[in-house]
Amino acid sequence: MALSDREQRLLDELERGLYESDPNLAQKIGSAGARTPARLIAGLVISLIGVSLIVFAVMIQVAFFGVFAFLVMLAGLIFASSNMSQTTTKASGATSGGKSKNLFEERWNRRQGD
Repeated sequence: MALSDREQRLLDELERGLYESDPNLAQKIGSAGARTPARLIAGLVISLIGVSLIVFAVMIQVAFFGVFAFLVMLAGLIFASSNMSQTTTKASGATSGGKSKNLFEERWNRRQGD
């Protein structure tokens, strides 16, 4: 479902306000290295290698090798998902500024008729 023109303008206004209140966030989001598909693919490849090592460890029935294989798989998943958590963490803490929060609350109250 597409946004209406009014909703799109409000979203753009909120985005501009967020960028003005936290320029570091704008830099993180706009940086080329923040979200690279190569990092995601490399993490998934490492995870697949770890899964295949787990299967191999089950075939040869060596518990320590299985633990090592699990750690390889886990490291690959962490490597792949660390790419996405950087911007999410910054975005959740970006609205803690008092001035911008009051501005958004004031606009919200005007829209609600308070």
